[in-house]
Amino acid sequence: MNDITVRPLGEDDWQDYRSVRLAALRESPEAFVATVEQEESYDEDFWRERMQRSARLVAEREGQAVGVVSIGTAKDGEDAAGELFGLWVRPEARGSGVATRLVKDGASLAAHRGHSHLVYWVGTENGRAVAFASGMGFRPTDYRRPMGVVSEEDGEEEIAMVLPLGSDNGPQLRL
Repeated sequence: MNDITVRPLGEDDWQDYRSVRLAALRESPEAFVATVEQEESYDEDFWRERMQRSARLVAEREGQAVGVVSIGTAKDGEDAAGELFGLWVRPEARGSGVATRLVKDGASLAAHRGHSHLVYWVGTENGRAVAFASGMGFRPTDYRRPMGVVSEEDGEEEIAMVLPLGSDNGPQLRL
């Protein structure tokens, strides 16, 4: 993992984010609600505004983007919960620690922003994703929601998995 660098992307890095986002949509279209055709048509203003809504982290190896993740605020009406979403790693980099670095750095960023815990929605049928999240310290909850995109790998619903971001686990998660 030492050859992996993770850096935050600011508004002026919108083209870097656009590039890796479109690569993710091309490679794993079943994992996203949006399509590559939709997002290719968006203009610079759209991408700049998107960069302001959530933090974006890109993982790079030898100067090339190999993964991406977004960190925002969970839609629970409070600022206590952060949300990790849009995690994607290039197929050739999977299993090499890229996702682990992105999640660890994303969790650190969420904690720095004052979030008490981090929510990660995972397809209930996606055993690999559930195992990965569990291995990172995320715990399953009773919260479920319909999948935005139903797939054989993920199933028809998602489960909210939660990672406490400090020694105090705080109040029960409310979504």
